[in-house]
Amino acid sequence: MSTQSGRAVSPDNQPTPVNPPTPNPARRRGLIVSLGLNVVLFVLVCGLVLYAFMLKVDLDEGKRRLSKEIETRQQAERYLVETRGLLTDSLREIEQLKAQLAYKDSNDQAAASAKPALPLAVNFRSSLLGKGLVAVIENTSDRYLTVVLTVRNPTLSTVKRFKLELKPKSSTDFGHLEGWQFASGDEVGLFNDGFSGLQLRVP
Repeated sequence: MSTQSGRAVSPDNQPTPVNPPTPNPARRRGLIVSLGLNVVLFVLVCGLVLYAFMLKVDLDEGKRRLSKEIETRQQAERYLVETRGLLTDSLREIEQLKAQLAYKDSNDQAAASAKPALPLAVNFRSSLLGKGLVAVIENTSDRYLTVVLTVRNPTLSTVKRFKLELKPKSSTDFGHLEGWQFASGDEVGLFNDGFSGLQLRVP
């Protein structure tokens, strides 16, 4: 048997097929291990990339939240400063109003003390109709008096004002028929510009 062009030739000049070399099992295992390692490394790299992306997203979200919290805190501080300023201004205005009221009260008291007492005498009697009490207002002066009568029921918190024309040296009855049914505890006030006010409580 001879060979021609790298092929085995039988004595009858027929080429004999040559079997290909069988791969080495150790080399095959190495290829498989290398391929597995590459896959694992690829998965690890993908996982690291995904983790880095998620970490970046979380970091950006944390930055946004921190920025929003800082902005909210700054707004709250500005609001607190403005509120303190408004409160200070309000307290200053209140003090000024108190001072003005105190000054006005002192002037009113001084003016009232300078006026003569209102020449009226007030008594109360039972109503003949059986409806509460009747005020008997006596003008002890020698002239006509125009007075303002204010009545307040502290229990019901009702208040009314009446204008009365009082003749000199005479008495006037005022009760249910005139617009108010007096009861014990009612607060009564009589006022005239030329005299100091007269205030009393129904016994």
